[in-house]
Amino acid sequence: MKGNTKKIKTKDKILLSAIEKYNEVGVQSITSRHIANEIGISHGNLDYHYKTKEDIILAIYDKMRSEMSDYFISRKENSSSVEHVHLLLIQLEEFQYRYRFMNLDVLEISRAYPRISDLLKKTSEYRKQQMNVLFQEFIDDEFMCNIETEVYENIQHILRIIITFWLSQREVLATEKYTEKGSMVKSIWAVIRPYLTEKGKTELEKTVAQYGYIQ
Repeated sequence: MKGNTKKIKTKDKILLSAIEKYNEVGVQSITSRHIANEIGISHGNLDYHYKTKEDIILAIYDKMRSEMSDYFISRKENSSSVEHVHLLLIQLEEFQYRYRFMNLDVLEISRAYPRISDLLKKTSEYRKQQMNVLFQEFIDDEFMCNIETEVYENIQHILRIIITFWLSQREVLATEKYTEKGSMVKSIWAVIRPYLTEKGKTELEKTVAQYGYIQ
């Protein structure tokens, strides 16, 4: 039993160190030996838990998916659909900073690691379905107008682009207005707001007044 506990702790240390180092300098610059040295274990010990860098990133990605799924499922009691989505977006932006390497290096990761590439595509499709449910609730609550299918699909696609590449645009475009925390949430609402009803706009204003844009 003690051995199993030690294994779990070592595996957790490896992942935490990997996240920290990947966030600092990117996935391509860090090897398994760097991570092993960082937490004071042999490369063989690390290799016992994770044979390859892809195995480490897969484990981190599983951790990310689990946490993000909890965000989608958990909901403040008696919250409106607008309030729920606003709080979800705030958590999502904070989540991106915590695992920023995954968004900043998403193209390199997708090209280098086929298993992760497949998971990214599956997760994207699953999040799309979850987003459909959230938007339908907006419409049912009379917070959003009925939108043509093609327009609706375009809005969804734009939102997924914003979320996926938000941190990358901060690095490349680097304009002060869009680098402060909370600016991703503001940008997403800027896309959605024109399609809200007056009731929806009022609910959004009330929600923002209560929570702001950052955690």
